[in-house]
Amino acid sequence: MPLDVVVVMDPIASIKPAKDSTFAMLLEAQRRGHRLHYALPGSLAVADGTARATTAPLEVRDSKTDWFSIGPAAVRPFAAGDLVLMRKDPPVDADYLHDTQILGLAQRQGARIVNEPQGLRDLNEKLAALLFPQCCPPTLVSRDATALKAFVNAHGEAVLKPLDGMGGRSIFRASAGEPNLNVILETLTGGGTHLAMAQRYLPEIRDGDKRILLVDGEPVDYCLARIPQGDEFRGNLAAGGRGEGRPLSERDRWIAAQVGPEMKRRGMRFVGLDVIGDWLTEVNVTSPTCIRELDAQFGLNIAGRLFDALEATPGT
Repeated sequence: MPLDVVVVMDPIASIKPAKDSTFAMLLEAQRRGHRLHYALPGSLAVADGTARATTAPLEVRDSKTDWFSIGPAAVRPFAAGDLVLMRKDPPVDADYLHDTQILGLAQRQGARIVNEPQGLRDLNEKLAALLFPQCCPPTLVSRDATALKAFVNAHGEAVLKPLDGMGGRSIFRASAGEPNLNVILETLTGGGTHLAMAQRYLPEIRDGDKRILLVDGEPVDYCLARIPQGDEFRGNLAAGGRGEGRPLSERDRWIAAQVGPEMKRRGMRFVGLDVIGDWLTEVNVTSPTCIRELDAQFGLNIAGRLFDALEATPGT
């Protein structure tokens, strides 16, 4: 039976359709005959206790130049049977959190939200990895610059990052004795007011930062290794990394088996794990990417696998 699929995302006119995982989901939903509704950015609202959004009918095309058409917009309450794809990119700031609270109200009205709003609030993408310490490299999270500096000195080299970044932004690689380390830590912690994360530097990054996708807690058989280019140490595609598909290793599958059941329990239907070498570094739940790249390299249909799971779930 056709579903009403409401997508909450960043402006669709600004995406790169050849690389956008949300776009892959929309193409698949449309192929299956579901009705697409584009929630205008910033339009989630509540009136008299009813969650709603300003939406427009959406049509998508697999084109690099003319990939969507939208119809006239109107206010639409969320309704029983709606399938809402919450795919807005970080930062997970106050506005984002408020949107998840509105989507929580939409759940009470009978809508299905992917991923689950409570999980989106609870699972900071850096801190969520630490729910699985057996999978992670040595890590410290602190506001204390002295403690973070001691961590760098103890391990010789570390990666320092904020807890709310994405795409490799504001990530630093620092060595013991680094002359700018005090400034880096002062910047990341806001002078001791914000938490920052330090992880032991993993030289395996030269072989790529692997993105492993989970659908209902089960891994896709291939990952995308995002390989740093030139003098860049970050593998993020947004930072210029090159994507290379690979089959999962046994260690990759072990990590997925550690993380997957908990993600499924929390209603995280589509999740991206970041793995460097043998170590889990992040758990991405907001808007994981790499569907299009893996589909193209291995003839997959990852969005199809996701919709198989969603359609098989009672209420969707």
